[in-house]
Amino acid sequence: MSQPRPPLPPFTRDTAVQKVQAAEDAWNTRDPHRVSLAYTPDSEWRNRDVHVVGRDAIVEFLTAKWEREQDYVLRKGLWAFDENRIAVRFQYEWRDGTGGLGRSDPGSNNGQWFRSYGNELWEFTPQGLMARREASINDVAITESQRRLFGPRPESEYGWDFPVW
Repeated sequence: MSQPRPPLPPFTRDTAVQKVQAAEDAWNTRDPHRVSLAYTPDSEWRNRDVHVVGRDAIVEFLTAKWEREQDYVLRKGLWAFDENRIAVRFQYEWRDGTGGLGRSDPGSNNGQWFRSYGNELWEFTPQGLMARREASINDVAITESQRRLFGPRPESEYGWDFPVW
C-alpha cells in the first residue's frame, strides 16, 4: 500500500499551491522512480499522444523522456482547483539529446533547445496520490540565448507566475 502524499484533498488554495510546487520539485529531480511514487499504482496518464497506465509504465515513460529531453527544467503554476482536482499550466525548457526533436544527429553535442508549454488536469485519491493526469503540450524551438529557466526554482520564487510566451 502506498503512503499518503500530503497535502491531501479536499484542497484549499494554499494546499493546492503546495501540491503544485511539490510536483515541480519532484519532476526537476529527473528521477523517474521518485516521481512515480506520487501516483497511484494504477495511475492513468494521457501525455500528448501517449496513454500510460501504472507506476512501472510511468518510470519507463519518464526514463525515455529525460534521456531525450536533456537539461530539463520545469515551472508549474496553479490554474484552478476543486475538492480533489487541480489544473496547472506549465513551461519547461530542454535540449534535444537526439539532435533535433527525435531526428538523430550523432555529430551534435549541443542539440536544439525547446520551450514546451502546456496544461495538466490532475485527479487525486483521498490519500493524496494522483490517479489521473491529462497533459496537453506543445514545443517551440528556441535558441540557447532565449532560455530563461536555469535549474530548480529557488524557494524565494515559489508561487511566482511566468510569462505566457
